[in-house]
Amino acid sequence: MVRWAAFSCVLVPVVLVGYGTSSAGAAGTALGLAAVTGACRVLLRRSERGAARLHAAERTPHHVRQGGADDGERHGDHRGGRQHAGGNTPVD
Repeated sequence: MVRWAAFSCVLVPVVLVGYGTSSAGAAGTALGLAAVTGACRVLLRRSERGAARLHAAERTPHHVRQGGADDGERHGDHRGGRQHAGGNTPVD
């Protein structure tokens, strides 16, 4: 895909000059296409990395995961037992 984008960044200005557009206009078009191509490449790589991370996280067994919002435990929660408001006070 990137090869086709690079090819079009070269081909489009050549065609524009062939149809009578100024060299400066064709160069500006080439720079614009190169910028869009670069931005799309960066976004595509970021998306692929995110998808790979998500896929790896889905394949990891639940007991191996650490932290995160989906592990069913919130900060301050205690498993089992009762929570006391007043610390270690004797009960009458």
